[in-house]
Amino acid sequence: MQVKKICAGMLIAWGALAWIAPACADQLADIKSRGELTCGVYSNVEPFSYPNAQTRQLEGMDVDLCNAVAKQIGVKAKLEPLAVEARIPQLKLGRVDIVVANLAYTKTRATQIEFSDSYYSTKEVLVVKKADANKKLADFAGQKISAADGSTSALSIPISIKGGQAVTFHDTSSAFLALEQNKVKGFVTNQMTATKIAKQVEGTDGAVAIASEPMLIEPIAVGLRQNEPALLGAVNEALAAMEQSGEMSSIFDKWLGPKTPYGLTRTEKVTPINQLKFTPVS
Repeated sequence: MQVKKICAGMLIAWGALAWIAPACADQLADIKSRGELTCGVYSNVEPFSYPNAQTRQLEGMDVDLCNAVAKQIGVKAKLEPLAVEARIPQLKLGRVDIVVANLAYTKTRATQIEFSDSYYSTKEVLVVKKADANKKLADFAGQKISAADGSTSALSIPISIKGGQAVTFHDTSSAFLALEQNKVKGFVTNQMTATKIAKQVEGTDGAVAIASEPMLIEPIAVGLRQNEPALLGAVNEALAAMEQSGEMSSIFDKWLGPKTPYGLTRTEKVTPINQLKFTPVS
């Protein structure tokens, strides 16, 4: 009661409701009060969040994660579809409570929002012609390597390959085509996309391989607004509980696992980002 009086006094004294209210609010308490967790997800990105062709309802890995986190907190999930570039702005504006949209940790994002513990890590990998399958990253020093423009894939090239020349294209398909046409010596993309492409061209003249050394490892986590320790703690507790029960691995395997077109195996557990060994990009 005393805290409420102090906050109310601050609002009256300063006449700055828009500035002071966030400092007095407890986002977790508000979420529990309304019984709903507004979760920002992709509007149409498989296999994370996309409309079912029959029902038009959103489904995917991130949808399942949102529902599971909300259940752990004791509320219902309300899905808010977002464009890729809107994830951080909508979160900062308070239009969603959390963002679960395959959100990778970067230095810049970490200055703008809070990240939960990581629930899996994705890899940026180098796709090469079959003839180069056994080469190390060091063997591509000074070579031209393609990637999609503005992607963390492109950022990984100078970080992971000495003197590597990033040749960027508007989209992933064009970047891969450059490798097929021998305009570059390699093509960088995320592990899921690389695996899917490699399977599609397997057994053809254009068969490719994925280099054994990853270019970059990116922790994936839930995005939250800054200065909301109660909600951050609740989300991390939810992720830890899902890890312990096996629910986290079940969700991963359902959408990304060995029996899916992406063929991934989850080797990491829910872990604080500061305990992971990786090179963050800007």
